[in-house]
Amino acid sequence: MKGYGPCFSSEQSKQANESKCSLGSNPPALTAKPNKSTTTQADYHLLHVLVSFMWLWLFSFQLVYVALVYLLRILSGFSCSASMVSLLCFSFMQYEGAVAEDGRSPSVWDTFTQAGKMSDKSTGDVAADGYHKYKDDVKLMVDTNLEAYRFSISWSRLIPNGRGAVNPKGLEYYNNLINELVQHGIQVHVMLSHLDFPQVLDDEYAGWLSPKIVEDFTAFADVCFREFGDRVSYWTTIDEPNVSALGSYDNALFAPGRCSNPFGITNCTVGNSTVEPYIAAHNMILAHASATRLYREKYQAAQKGGVGINVYSSWSYPMTNSDVDVEAAKRYLDFVFGWILEPLVSGDYPDVMKKNVGSRLPSFTKSQSQVVKGTVDFIGINHYYSMYVNDRPLDKGTRDYSADMSLYQRASKTIPGSSKNVPSSSQSDPEGLQYVLQYLTKAYGNLPIYVQENGVASNDTLDDTERIEYLKSYMGSTLRAVRNGANVKGYFVWSFLDVFEFFAG
Repeated sequence: MKGYGPCFSSEQSKQANESKCSLGSNPPALTAKPNKSTTTQADYHLLHVLVSFMWLWLFSFQLVYVALVYLLRILSGFSCSASMVSLLCFSFMQYEGAVAEDGRSPSVWDTFTQAGKMSDKSTGDVAADGYHKYKDDVKLMVDTNLEAYRFSISWSRLIPNGRGAVNPKGLEYYNNLINELVQHGIQVHVMLSHLDFPQVLDDEYAGWLSPKIVEDFTAFADVCFREFGDRVSYWTTIDEPNVSALGSYDNALFAPGRCSNPFGITNCTVGNSTVEPYIAAHNMILAHASATRLYREKYQAAQKGGVGINVYSSWSYPMTNSDVDVEAAKRYLDFVFGWILEPLVSGDYPDVMKKNVGSRLPSFTKSQSQVVKGTVDFIGINHYYSMYVNDRPLDKGTRDYSADMSLYQRASKTIPGSSKNVPSSSQSDPEGLQYVLQYLTKAYGNLPIYVQENGVASNDTLDDTERIEYLKSYMGSTLRAVRNGANVKGYFVWSFLDVFEFFAG
């Protein structure tokens, strides 16, 4: 999502050696100053030598990432991880372009950007022009020895009316792309919904705010499973529902840009920030579960694939060791992870969310609870930052999601606290990723985990040492998490090419 750089994955990590990969070094769970986990001097020496050597022959920033994945492969021998696979990833809105070609209908992001909502007034009409240049891009992947590619499918291109007839040109494009990848031995991973959906469904029933979208999304997924599942085994239904619901229906940072005062980033004219994010996320959970059940019933036996969901992740440190700050840090994790993952594992929302949000939080019927429970084959996470949190009393007045969390957030101990989350002011914290991975492994039944996005934005080209150091530190934290028993199957860096940026155009 961030327009940050290639994605790398390990598809089949070997079972961790019990003598080396126990859960003995879990995060010092929610203490104000966490102990640093260690990597051996040999690991760091090898990292330094290999990165220095690689720099001599890297002539483009893309190759920096390719080199790093092979570095990660080598280090896997020291860290109880194996079979690392290099992966690229894009979302269609940021990559494809061709928004009005070959029968594609407008998406909500087309409408949003064409209304001048980006800071630079740009649109995704051309983006990286992947619709026309996918063969050239696949050749780049082949030339750089990449082994897998994850992309999202445009619902607006494949089924322009949101439901019903499939667009032959859209079907042809994705078949051609998949065939091109398979022909060159590149493994295919697909994201079904990456922060976008057809504008026609927003016009008809307000998109994710209506339960009608569950049926339409499931039908869209059915087409994808049926048409592409013979060549695709790795499906992620929805990207960052915990962020998409907020950006689209609380603060209006994302399309379709709904919010209510005083919670939006603009003077909102339509929306209700106090309830709509919870409704949207609820319907996303139901849609994911419905699509997953469909896949298991109709396709999984023959196609042998799996279906997961992606959540945006950040670790929380209590500002102090006081009981209330430690509880605030736990509450943060329940609101960030538990909001989406708890229903998919246990069938209901976290108790603290039900208590703080009250009647504004939708409830699952008994039958819905049974449908959503157990409908995730793997967890995908996007991770960029950690937060420090203080407890604060629950506001008595009108509240949105951030206020419901009942805490102050800050990107570091030196930045003043805020009730809002401001990722752009966050700082690098590789250990936070390690703690996230270990926490998810213990909290959600040892499900396989893929780090599906991690990276840093930079305008540098050849002089890319800062990004190398950033990725080295985060890869090291991922390896430490694996040593400590985290069930991590892959690490992805976003993205391969410069793309249209959701935040800034």
